[in-house]
Amino acid sequence: MTDEKETKALKDVETRLEKESHLIAERIKKLNELKDQNINPYPYHFNQTHHSAALKEKYAHLKPEESSEDTAHVAGRIVALRRMGKVTFMHLADNDGRIQVYAQGDELANYTELKLYDMGDYIGVAGKIFKTKTGEVTVRAQTIELLSKSIRPLPEKYHGIQDTEIKYRQRYLDLIMDEESKKRFILRAKIIKAIKEFLDSKGFMEVETPIIQPIYGGAAAKPFTTHINDLDMKAYLRISLELYLKRLIAGGYEKVYEIGKVFRNESIDTSHNPEFTLMESYWAYADYNDVMELVEDCYTFVAQKVLRTTTIIYQGKTIELKKPWKRMTMKAALQELAGLDVNNMNEKAIKELLDQHKIEYRDDMNKGLLINQLFKIVEEQLIQPVFIIDHPKETTPLCKLHRQHPDLIERFEPYINGWEIGNAYSELNDPIRQRYLLEEQARLLRAGTDAEANPMDEDFCKCVEHGLPPMGGLGLGIDRMVMLMTDAPSIRDVLFFPTMKPDGQ
Repeated sequence: MTDEKETKALKDVETRLEKESHLIAERIKKLNELKDQNINPYPYHFNQTHHSAALKEKYAHLKPEESSEDTAHVAGRIVALRRMGKVTFMHLADNDGRIQVYAQGDELANYTELKLYDMGDYIGVAGKIFKTKTGEVTVRAQTIELLSKSIRPLPEKYHGIQDTEIKYRQRYLDLIMDEESKKRFILRAKIIKAIKEFLDSKGFMEVETPIIQPIYGGAAAKPFTTHINDLDMKAYLRISLELYLKRLIAGGYEKVYEIGKVFRNESIDTSHNPEFTLMESYWAYADYNDVMELVEDCYTFVAQKVLRTTTIIYQGKTIELKKPWKRMTMKAALQELAGLDVNNMNEKAIKELLDQHKIEYRDDMNKGLLINQLFKIVEEQLIQPVFIIDHPKETTPLCKLHRQHPDLIERFEPYINGWEIGNAYSELNDPIRQRYLLEEQARLLRAGTDAEANPMDEDFCKCVEHGLPPMGGLGLGIDRMVMLMTDAPSIRDVLFFPTMKPDGQ
């Protein structure tokens, strides 16, 4: 009885899909023909022995129309299909690229089965390698096996999806249709691997810290809120990796790092996504000068490892990543790039400038915070790598006061292409000052004055009170690094599945 019920339910699904489009109906008809011939359209296994790129490289030496006696088993999706009577040409796309398959009617026992194949189907092919007249390395099929029958057709034109909504919502189609997009994500994986290789070589240990946290902190940002049912407890997705990593330094590790997702309930644009990837590292007994060198060396290492050069082209701009990077204080940058001497400006004058440039600020912001907002007017000029150092002390509660200028802190932000690509401090380890600053943040949050202030983290204060060594801390945005090194115009181009409204909203 259950089998009859399931059979009817499956038929209902089939009928609904057929009504969607005549192309789907035609493919379902082919699917059923295969089943009628006792051909399983969804087998369990295929012994793939070779990939396209390796075969093309290995047999590049063959002359046109020359054959090899070697047999290869290849598998992939049909992305091009041309039938010519008793001869069929196909291109298969696998993990590494594409390769041509040649099938001839009198050489293939199940040649007539090919008429039931479509673009988008997965097949497995065994055959010998040869070069066509036009010089293309090709598999001459001795056997062909259907591995998965697709019932929904691919987009019509095989030159990349132009509709960005489809490109980002249905990334699998983008990866099928656009070889460059697929390569970009392969580069992303290589970039992350290279970052880890670099940090490991410097003696840093990779660790993992909680994503769901009872208290958020470590950045000025609005969190995503959730609820732990079993504990009947409000919780948050982390906005930073910082506070838990510092706890590990307090525990006795001297160099730690983590690459992971963080979540900020904020704006979405070409360089921001609510869910993004961050690398944070903490280095005992170092300061922000040491960390600046670490950033230079990391970018140089990754570029050389992945791109074989430190010179990149980003959206038509030539950028040199090789060290040393320029260093400018925040105030000096405002003076040099905008002609603004903020030392001789009062809060009213700075607010007037912010109004002129349509930059938001809160009425209760003091001069230090207003200067930090004003810096936005020069960011787009920072194309070549530069460290903007020595920020106003009010910009973060987690950084040491500058050792020569007590109105500043030992903080830097590296900029490339007008983007802030990271953030770093000589980390605050004075327990009295740390508690005072975090209590002040919590007060602002409770008063509703600053929605991006952090709640009080009592356990973190206790951690610092137990003793925290001097250290240099760093956060680097991985997605922006990938954008730069792959010439991607939008952060959505380097995230497999960027945040979007549900389809139809």
